[in-house]
Amino acid sequence: MAVNRNALLELCAAIHSTRDLETLEKRLVEIVSRTLYADRGAIMLMDETGERFASVCGWDSRDELDRPAEYSRGIIDRVLREKRPLVVNRETAAAPDGDAITAALCVPLVVFERIRGVLYVDSANPKARFDAEQLEWLSGIGGIAALVLDDLRRIQWLEGENSRLRAEIAVDHEMVGTGPALREVERFIGRVAPIDCTVLVQGESGTGKELVARAIHRNSTRRDRAFVAINCAAITDTLLESELFGYEKGAFTGAARQQKGKLEAADEGTLFLDEVGELAPLLQAKLLRVLQEREFERVGGTHPIRVNIRLIAATNRDLKAAIQAGTFRQDLYYRLNVVSLTTPPLRQRREDIPLLASHFVQMHARKARRQVRGVSEAALAHLMQYDWPGNIRELENAIERAVVLGSSDLVLREDLPEDLVETGAAAGTIYHDVVKESKKDLIVKAVQQAGGNYTEAAKILGIHPNYLHRLIRNFNLKAALGKTAVN
Repeated sequence: MAVNRNALLELCAAIHSTRDLETLEKRLVEIVSRTLYADRGAIMLMDETGERFASVCGWDSRDELDRPAEYSRGIIDRVLREKRPLVVNRETAAAPDGDAITAALCVPLVVFERIRGVLYVDSANPKARFDAEQLEWLSGIGGIAALVLDDLRRIQWLEGENSRLRAEIAVDHEMVGTGPALREVERFIGRVAPIDCTVLVQGESGTGKELVARAIHRNSTRRDRAFVAINCAAITDTLLESELFGYEKGAFTGAARQQKGKLEAADEGTLFLDEVGELAPLLQAKLLRVLQEREFERVGGTHPIRVNIRLIAATNRDLKAAIQAGTFRQDLYYRLNVVSLTTPPLRQRREDIPLLASHFVQMHARKARRQVRGVSEAALAHLMQYDWPGNIRELENAIERAVVLGSSDLVLREDLPEDLVETGAAAGTIYHDVVKESKKDLIVKAVQQAGGNYTEAAKILGIHPNYLHRLIRNFNLKAALGKTAVN
């Protein structure tokens, strides 16, 4: 028992000084095996389902090296089934499954009445025997070890989850916003970027699908390689084929030299196919081969060229509907749709509109060499109410127009497009027509009252002169105002 007491002190020291799960497992199983003069020992921990082992840490006295070993499955299964410690000697029970062992001890590792694994030792020495006292000692060690190992495993999982969440938060991207919809997109990027899989980005036009693709590339292991983008809808089918696959000299009229395509340019990097739903059937078949075989042939070529690419595809089309219509291959869809994301439309992330508007104001003010501080409250109210069918791209265009045409240091309500300002009244309704006619009457009367002076008329109406000019142009009132107008 003195040896066992010394071993217990050694075990306690290991538990208090080790915070790494694997290191502690190795130390515990070595101390236990040496103390009991066993040939082999193992700590086996179950997965969360409790149906299979998630890890096995073994020790062998013959070479003291970790190596795969076939432990007595019969003994281990019996301990798991009966949920009690077990001692097996050749005289008291035949070793199950034809094992060559002559003696074995196995105890369950129990935490809050749930078996988390087993602690096992055995010996092939013909003279080896284990007794009840040794089984009791091992059970006591198992009771202590079970709690410690379970706690370390949970800490290890929490640390891994914390690192994963930090990586998601630290995603490098150029998207603007802080709302929950964008945070979900960032989490998606953080999860899929490190994994070299094909990604399909779906969503309405103008929602930032290419920005998502670039962010996936920038946060992947291919970040130092090329990101090659090609818009499948912007090029005719024949040109797209040579643009994508390249061509050999003499492949067609004008092919005076060999030309590498986008696929070769993206080798070891990322190829982004925008508007992939517009691909012609022939190109769909060729792209499918690239995804399956990672090889292709140049136009006019006969030798296959192998490439190592990551493919990210984007579309604003409903590909499932396109499959039903027979315009998109189902097998290609499944190859592309390994992991998919739908980018949220701007109307579902209104909380980001102020930040986006401010970003675009600063960007286009620099381009226009103008001093614009931001967006007025009245203009921002209209931006927030509008449904943005063109999404972020439409918002940027509206802000750029306002910066270029405006004359104030703020983007004003009158600087915004008329359609945007008239949010809330659907074109073609009686209400809209009445409002439109009322505006026209007010403008005509104000200009007449001002003696044809637009500046004075704008003061009467309480609007900026630039906005008045725009209303007159949009309502086609120049002819109605006639010669009374004085700019």
